[in-house]
Amino acid sequence: MQENIDLLNKQKKIHIIGIAGVGSSAIAIMLQKLGHIVSGSDEGFYEPTTSYLKDHKIDIKSPYLKENIPHDVDLIIMGRHAKLNEKDNVEVNAALLTKDKIRSFPQVLSEITKNRQNIVVAGSYGKSTCAAMMAWCLLQAGKKPGYFFGAIPIGFSENADTGEGEYFILEGDEYPAWEGVSKFLYLHPSHVLLTSAEHDHVNVFPTEESYIKPYRELINLLPEDGLLVAGINNPNVKSIASPHKNTKTYGISGEVSWSAKNIKYGVLTKFDLHKDGIKITELSTSLLGEHNIENIVGVAAFLIEINVVSIEEIQKGISSFKGLKRRLELKSQNSSVLVYEGFGSSYKKAETVFQAIKLHFPNKRIVTIFEPHTFSWRNKDNLDWYKNIFNRSDETIIFRPPTHGEESHNQASLEEIMEVVRINSPYAYSVENKDEAMQIIEKTLQPQDVIILMSSGDLGGLITEVPRWAEQKFPI
Repeated sequence: MQENIDLLNKQKKIHIIGIAGVGSSAIAIMLQKLGHIVSGSDEGFYEPTTSYLKDHKIDIKSPYLKENIPHDVDLIIMGRHAKLNEKDNVEVNAALLTKDKIRSFPQVLSEITKNRQNIVVAGSYGKSTCAAMMAWCLLQAGKKPGYFFGAIPIGFSENADTGEGEYFILEGDEYPAWEGVSKFLYLHPSHVLLTSAEHDHVNVFPTEESYIKPYRELINLLPEDGLLVAGINNPNVKSIASPHKNTKTYGISGEVSWSAKNIKYGVLTKFDLHKDGIKITELSTSLLGEHNIENIVGVAAFLIEINVVSIEEIQKGISSFKGLKRRLELKSQNSSVLVYEGFGSSYKKAETVFQAIKLHFPNKRIVTIFEPHTFSWRNKDNLDWYKNIFNRSDETIIFRPPTHGEESHNQASLEEIMEVVRINSPYAYSVENKDEAMQIIEKTLQPQDVIILMSSGDLGGLITEVPRWAEQKFPI
């Protein structure tokens, strides 16, 4: 690993290649708040990242050009998705001429947080929500933590801040930075909340064991007295957590230390939080789905175990936390049609979206607009995912998979995807663009339906267009 660069005591001129990534954009804001001069470039800007960067008046440029890099730059940060392997990326090629100035964003994050009590929240799903919820509870209790998330929570002005307190809450991503090391291995954890470890990112972790390996390495980095709170009802978590002595377990039910009992689902869901079979308190939330109950149990257990906030402060924090943008976020405020955005980047994440909607709205028709945007959804080896994922969806509209990075994995075609989908979902339609999708919606949508918008991209603009259309077509 390269020698650390001092980012805490002296102003630097910093340029970020691939600044539109959620991690890179968060680092950009954090560095700006530390007093550094930050610029960046990218070619694939999506909301809310674009507005987020512009609102903070960060100089962003597109396309990639060597002239984008300031001539007197002190540090160049390269994001994983910055077309690093493309020979014609002249900006990356120019940056590589000054290798001593190049870092990945987790290397930079490691430098910024090196003197803090780092709480790393890791897992194949649930980590963004849990990290943001934990930070929210601490903020509401006046603890002023630092934090870094790979998503923008509702109610936060940004998804990264250095804070002033001893704790720094970090969403720990298992996905490798461009130099090949899983990002969370840079974060020198004092404590870990491990939500899950289900095989994902098959383009870089071809086998389940290769996926689990960095999680084991993360737990090995914990100090002996560091707290590990583990959601052992989820795949692989129990075996990963077992070597660490100071471990507490959680889940909805089962043989766990912390659990949820007497769950009453509704617009406001309530349940009892138990430890070892004894009721500790009652919690309430506006978040949807059983998976979010599990997330809340994990966060509440962690905060109680480290004894950093009171039970009353946890109650207030949980009840006032509104979740993440793009993660089961209600997009239509004035329509009888409920439009939710669900960030279904993997099978499990998509499944939890459908489960949550069906759980809370059992009598409504579900119409899904889906884009197989991530490598996992576009991989032929995962075509079995399509056999039943849309079973709860009454009508499903599927976009053609994008082609960026298709050479890195066994790319499936739209035709191959549709062949599998239609085995169990006869009312499924393939589309090439947003206009074709809107034609189907306009013909089939009914006034009390629920629409799920599911993509890690922008669905060709439908993320903003569909809610606006629903409010005009079916106002309340």
